[in-house]
Amino acid sequence: MVGIKPTDLPPTAAVKFFGAGTAACFADLITFPLDTAKVRLQIQGESIAASGSAVVKYRGVFGTITTMVRTEGARSLYNGLVAGLQRQMSFASVRIGLYDSMKQFYSRGSEKANIVTRLMAGCTTGAMAVAFAQPTDVVKVRFQAQVRQSDGLKRYNGTMDAYRTIARDEGVRGLWKGCTPNIARNAIVNCAELVTYDIIKELILKYDLMTDNLPCHFTAAFGAGFCTTIVASPVDVIKTRFMNSTAGQYSSALNCALTMLTKEGPTAFYKGFVPSFLRLGSWNIVMFVSYEQIKRGLTRMQSSWESPF
Repeated sequence: MVGIKPTDLPPTAAVKFFGAGTAACFADLITFPLDTAKVRLQIQGESIAASGSAVVKYRGVFGTITTMVRTEGARSLYNGLVAGLQRQMSFASVRIGLYDSMKQFYSRGSEKANIVTRLMAGCTTGAMAVAFAQPTDVVKVRFQAQVRQSDGLKRYNGTMDAYRTIARDEGVRGLWKGCTPNIARNAIVNCAELVTYDIIKELILKYDLMTDNLPCHFTAAFGAGFCTTIVASPVDVIKTRFMNSTAGQYSSALNCALTMLTKEGPTAFYKGFVPSFLRLGSWNIVMFVSYEQIKRGLTRMQSSWESPF
């Protein structure tokens, strides 16, 4: 990321890798209820179309959260948290932690990277992360979409049970369900999120609007979250619907998108937009602010170990 002074010891790739995963887990802990509400809103149109009922169960992000707490208990807001944290440690570490390394790779070691180089780096680490973390994403979405039945039964009894059940009933490929739309989504998200954050922060520092501190990180992260939500929301809805679908419901991610378009109209692709923005905006702020501080803290610790006197 931009903003390191020439006299500062730059963080190593290992520091960025570990710091990105840790910061992403911290951000998930804080914003997970918003993500769960987003998933419920995204699949709501699908449930209505399947049942033929016109009853709308969830209305708005805070209405969804209130309904879930009233009907399923407060713990339902954190359904899939374990899988979510597993996802972030394997996913964010790659897509965020390796972004600078990939940027230098494409720019052949140059510190100055143009917009094309940054986009290529974002697409690459986003796709790489999906290859590692797709099973954790599938399980997380299934848990968030899971509604406790009146008899108390649940679709899955725990995170490991979900992995085993999906692999047994749908095959190992079921754990990589929605991989194609997820690669597309995360290439888009990574580019919008990291490149936008990089550019906004760089411009703020270039024109001396702020110093390289918390207000600067906050502003850049908020802008990155807003841009990411606008660009990635359609792919995110398709990914959620396809991952949560039963076997044979959709023949492909494209079929899922066409079904949504014909049955629900183009606005279906922006279902859950407000919670998506609230979640992505707040997630970006917490993650990037935490990431910057963790990088600096770990780099100082590393420097003190290497030069104790």
